[in-house]
Amino acid sequence: MKSTVAQIRERFDHDVERFSNLETGQSATMDAPLALELIASAAAVVNPAAADLLDIGSGAGNYSLKLLERIPRLNITLVDLSRPMLDRAVQRLASSSPGRLQAVQADIRELELGERAYDIIVAAAVFHHLREDGEWVSVFRKCYEALRPGGSIWISDLVVHGHAAVQRAMWKRYGAYLEQLGGAQYREKVFAYIEQEDTPRPLSYQLDLLKAVGFREAEVLHKNGCFAAFGAVK
Repeated sequence: MKSTVAQIRERFDHDVERFSNLETGQSATMDAPLALELIASAAAVVNPAAADLLDIGSGAGNYSLKLLERIPRLNITLVDLSRPMLDRAVQRLASSSPGRLQAVQADIRELELGERAYDIIVAAAVFHHLREDGEWVSVFRKCYEALRPGGSIWISDLVVHGHAAVQRAMWKRYGAYLEQLGGAQYREKVFAYIEQEDTPRPLSYQLDLLKAVGFREAEVLHKNGCFAAFGAVK
């Protein structure tokens, strides 16, 4: 059995510091700082006049902070399971954002986003917690509906590969990265919570789904092994 929402929330409640470093992003994610930079850059050039940002799985606010460097007057809505994460994000963003700042503790699967409410949506290391196809379709569709025409969504996440041999090779490569970062014990710790918590999907699955729910253009910004940064424009 995979972790429940409550169990995932509890782990993140106790992991705020790791997600509060704008320089490293999330260390267990390969190329986290690069993905952060690429997504902020892409969002800013696609929607330079954006007024409203929705940050799904905001954590401690890294993506919102990076976007504010490029679009300084954004109104920001933060959504996360973890109240301590949201509290840290608000603390970090309060002095950087002259716009409206709202923090919502919720599961994106259950939250109503409204229609045409946002210009940009970012979702970093969050959608891999979605389970069956119905949840993926529902969340991607509500993101599409929540964006204004011409708005964009940008995703950075763990992905898997459809071919078993390729998946094994990429997983081995990721394991080597984790071991270099923190040793064999750290590698096994990360692999254990991925197995317990996560149900990632292939990049191709997500790009196809973005198109299926209505997005007209999909863009891959970066892919390194089991991690990808990508998005789509409404």
